[in-house]
Amino acid sequence: MTTHAMNNDEVTLFRKEIELLMAERQRLLQVVGAAAVLVANLDSESLPDDQDTIDAAEVLAENLNNLTEETLLDALNAVKAEFDHEAQAKEDVGQ
Repeated sequence: MTTHAMNNDEVTLFRKEIELLMAERQRLLQVVGAAAVLVANLDSESLPDDQDTIDAAEVLAENLNNLTEETLLDALNAVKAEFDHEAQAKEDVGQ
């Protein structure tokens, strides 16, 4: 097998791996997008008083907040959700 043929095999292998990673990224963006929509629509007052539930919601919200804006927008686009700028403005004023 020539070096050129081996390089072609490596390129093909890398291409397949990148395709798998991109498909996995898309699935993860869908999960993150769904979680972001859930958190955005969640009324914290309606959470059960169970501390484990509250802690899990806080961890989820913190991790969503740690995402870059670009990643969060990609995630919302993956679930075809739209960012509600008006609701965010009202929330910012209320803080």
